[in-house]
Amino acid sequence: MLFNISCRRFLILCTVLIPPCVFGFSSHGLPTSSFNESFVRLFGNDHVVFLDDGGKSVEISLDRSSGSGFASQLTYLYSYFSASLKLPGNYTAGVVVTYYTSNAAEHKTNHDEIDFEFLGNTGGNHWTLQTNLYGNGSTSRGREERYALWFDPTQDFHAYSILWTSAWIVYYVDDVPVRVVRKVDAMGGDFPSKAMTLLATIWDGSDWATGGGRNKVDYKHAPFIAKYSDFVLYGCHANPAGEELAADQTCGEIAADLNTFNGLTAEERGKMENFRVKNLMYSYCNDRSRYPTPLPECNAGGESS
Repeated sequence: MLFNISCRRFLILCTVLIPPCVFGFSSHGLPTSSFNESFVRLFGNDHVVFLDDGGKSVEISLDRSSGSGFASQLTYLYSYFSASLKLPGNYTAGVVVTYYTSNAAEHKTNHDEIDFEFLGNTGGNHWTLQTNLYGNGSTSRGREERYALWFDPTQDFHAYSILWTSAWIVYYVDDVPVRVVRKVDAMGGDFPSKAMTLLATIWDGSDWATGGGRNKVDYKHAPFIAKYSDFVLYGCHANPAGEELAADQTCGEIAADLNTFNGLTAEERGKMENFRVKNLMYSYCNDRSRYPTPLPECNAGGESS
């Protein structure tokens, strides 16, 4: 994907360093980061394994003893994140693999979240991709969408990316925008706006993930292994309260540059519309039994529009 950003002076406390330039922002053009540079183990420590000496790729696994996960060392306020994932194959019912941002540890009752969730399935069927977001603890107003993917995510690595600015959230799969959320005033605090950590996990979601909980994890197929690579973390380091660090004079500039994004190009919108016509399985915007009046962003230049 390409969206124009005018860079100023990127001598920054940030995960990646970009020289002064004017450029089209592309997930493939940014430097990648190693696990040791950017992440720490979160849980299931012995289930988080490096796949190479440099820590550029890592696998996390679920078995009967534990799930596992990792988290970014820093918190970020408005960012672009990307990683390539290869999901477990064969029977994976009940298994949930994630790549998401959250500040639930710091904000117990009013957390923000932006999610990629991969929901396992019974043998012979593909994984389901789910996206969701919360702002200020708005968990009673789920904004889930689910999609079929146009490829088998167990056969090779594919890129999953999140662009998060003060006014937009865009989810990309292999550079194809699959969902756009545009902030509108009527959303109030439902739009994520506090600093968040980037996380990746694998865990047992037997109670809901597959068939509404009818299909459980079958541990005779364990271990279930998810592989991550090509990490990109482009954003301003902020403290957990959501305030930019005073020592970092250019954090505001990075946020301003990200905020120059003002919607998809015509080509990108065409790709997204084509994807959604063919692959959208469920959207809260279309669920009148759940929301008789659609939530305000549904007709705001993203989502179902």
